[in-house]
Amino acid sequence: MTGDEPVTLSARDILPETPGALLLGRVWSKAASGPCPVLVRDGELFDLTRIAPTMSDLLEIDDLSADLAGAGPSLGPLDGFLDAGNGCGGLGHLLPPCDLQAIKAAGVTFAGSMIERVIEERAKGDPARAEAIRAELSDILGGNLRGLVPGSGKAAEVKAHLQKAGLWSQYLEVGIGPDAEIFTKAQPMSAVGCGAEIGVHPGSHWNNPEPEVVLAINSRGEIRGATLGNDVNLRDFEGRSALLLGKAKDNNAAAAIGPFLRLFDESFTLEDVGRLRVGLEIAGTDGFTLSDHSDMAQISRRPDELAAQLLNPTHQYPDGAMLYLGTMFAPTKDRDGAGMGFTHKTGDLVTISSPELGRLVNRVRPCDAVAPWTFGTRALMGNLAARGVLE
Repeated sequence: MTGDEPVTLSARDILPETPGALLLGRVWSKAASGPCPVLVRDGELFDLTRIAPTMSDLLEIDDLSADLAGAGPSLGPLDGFLDAGNGCGGLGHLLPPCDLQAIKAAGVTFAGSMIERVIEERAKGDPARAEAIRAELSDILGGNLRGLVPGSGKAAEVKAHLQKAGLWSQYLEVGIGPDAEIFTKAQPMSAVGCGAEIGVHPGSHWNNPEPEVVLAINSRGEIRGATLGNDVNLRDFEGRSALLLGKAKDNNAAAAIGPFLRLFDESFTLEDVGRLRVGLEIAGTDGFTLSDHSDMAQISRRPDELAAQLLNPTHQYPDGAMLYLGTMFAPTKDRDGAGMGFTHKTGDLVTISSPELGRLVNRVRPCDAVAPWTFGTRALMGNLAARGVLE
């Protein structure tokens, strides 16, 4: 495997394993000459443009299930958008299931990732120092933080103890303090979908995928459904300085979301999100493999609490928001030598999966080697206007 092969996928590969999923998505349709919100039903895609021209508009509809009964014409089978590889096909290509929404993320929401963020900070972006620091801190922090309720009296006691020992960190502040870390992951319209190449900044030498559940929230703060996401992270950039968070997170093709948005209904609720198991698989062209999973039950702040810290009377999102919920993953499996930990290499195939949400698959390239982002909000409005679908 050289890493130049197209990512070959089929509908069977990416759809949820659990039956009855109510799935919305977004595709570029060659027949429509532009992006279309779609309903996924029995492996076929139905155009929703006449119900709502954007995913943002679609999620503002109160009784959306009833409106979906009037879905427009078929755009063809899902396989027709996949059969050319890399999330593309003869009928068009997959897009992330969002458009005008802000793309936000919550950080340091799992005890394991809290420890790794402290290690990043102390290592100053040097992966060679991380193993020794990990050994120093794991006993002290691991046992004290798991199960700790952020903002609680017990959390305040732990904070005072760590401060006295000289071990307090800004990452622990947002991990167990009252205020969650909520940051901008990417600009609206800049995420990539399933099958597309995902970007790692070429100046980074210590980075990793972050497999996460992503909530779709409308302008009223209502959580309408969930999907999968890869919040690609540059550990060396952020480790050198927390003020480099923007450069560590917001890069070309560094946010993947998909494959589809599963709407909440009788068969899938916000409570089910809290029980999801999210899998991660990495297959490198060098023969390296990594397989692990993350249990949402271990998250330290409930998804609805994170959503409330995002959208509330002090901050509004009139086009809605997509919110990455954070990850317990910070892969530490050595790749290039003992104590060097994990970092991506060009050609890595990354699969993030959940039986309830499907599979999000992307291949890693340098950010300056993937297709540049050119289709933004202005282009979307122009395209929809030209197609006569704006009222």
